[in-house]
Amino acid sequence: MPVKPSEAENEYFTRIELERLRRAEEEKQKTLSEEERHKLKEIHFMCCPKCGMKLVEIRYKGVEIDECSHCEGVWLDAGELVKMLAEEKKRKIPLLSLFTAKAHPHKESARKSGSKH
Repeated sequence: MPVKPSEAENEYFTRIELERLRRAEEEKQKTLSEEERHKLKEIHFMCCPKCGMKLVEIRYKGVEIDECSHCEGVWLDAGELVKMLAEEKKRKIPLLSLFTAKAHPHKESARKSGSKH
């Protein structure tokens, strides 16, 4: 004759099943979040955070930095500022030159000729 489970046993197995379902749902949500992050990264990769136009990599003081092709904003990836500051300290070249016409000779020649971006 089969033995009927006690109330405590039913409660125990119910808790185990609920915990399994909760973990499965958390894993599903985590996977969805990763997929969503991946899609967003594809959409926004190398786009200006300010105006949304394409970013162009330029080499400055041995570091690849990103410059917007439209608004001319300059964007740095993690660690790039530290590298630039280390290079500046080593060569005693002011970082401020990044933000002057010397860093962008094509802009200086455009200013001299009177054309506008």
